[in-house]
Amino acid sequence: MPQKILIVDDERRMVSLLQSYLEQEGYHVLTAYNGREALEVARRENPDLVVLDIMMPEMNGYEFMNARRAESDTPIIMLTAKVEDEDKIIGLELGADDYVTKPFKPRELMARVRNVLRRAGKNEAKGQTLKVLDITLNRETREVSIGDRHADLTPSEFDLLAALMTAPGKVFSRLDLLDVIQGVRYEGYERTIDTHVKNLRVKVEDDPRKPSHIETVYGVGYRLRKQ
Repeated sequence: MPQKILIVDDERRMVSLLQSYLEQEGYHVLTAYNGREALEVARRENPDLVVLDIMMPEMNGYEFMNARRAESDTPIIMLTAKVEDEDKIIGLELGADDYVTKPFKPRELMARVRNVLRRAGKNEAKGQTLKVLDITLNRETREVSIGDRHADLTPSEFDLLAALMTAPGKVFSRLDLLDVIQGVRYEGYERTIDTHVKNLRVKVEDDPRKPSHIETVYGVGYRLRKQ
């Protein structure tokens, strides 16, 4: 069965263009023209991925992400004309997995779609369980628990944690971790990693302000504490 991708944009020409690209790649495409309509479609159809514009009437992209993340960890790619770093950080903090800035090249968008879907476990998963400290991560089911508590992670957060857990104590640079979540090196935006780590700490640390699992190595990157 084809994977379902929901396109959300108030520009009908853009929706039509994206639909054409994605259908040529074999995806089943759903469409919506504002955040409120998209929320209804997402609840009804449970898409595998959402490609989401930010500036829309009735309910904008940020409001959609806030509402959707309360219900589901469906992967989200922001598609926006906004180019300011702060706008991207807001979207990532709300749970977006990646972003593409308009105007974009179709090949780049398709590559990002494939990478996000792959990270979400929609393709073949590695059957492996990792355990470090009180964190247990199952790559096959993509489930994470901290002690007896279940943690709901976005695909990017899951992949970052999995990378850190494969080598406890090893320091990963921001570029190393950017490769993990993007699959290929696009134009670098290293602060993306800081935002994902901040979100991850909220979900795995007892006190995110004083992290005891994911440590910052200043001027370099991050590592997972061994013991």
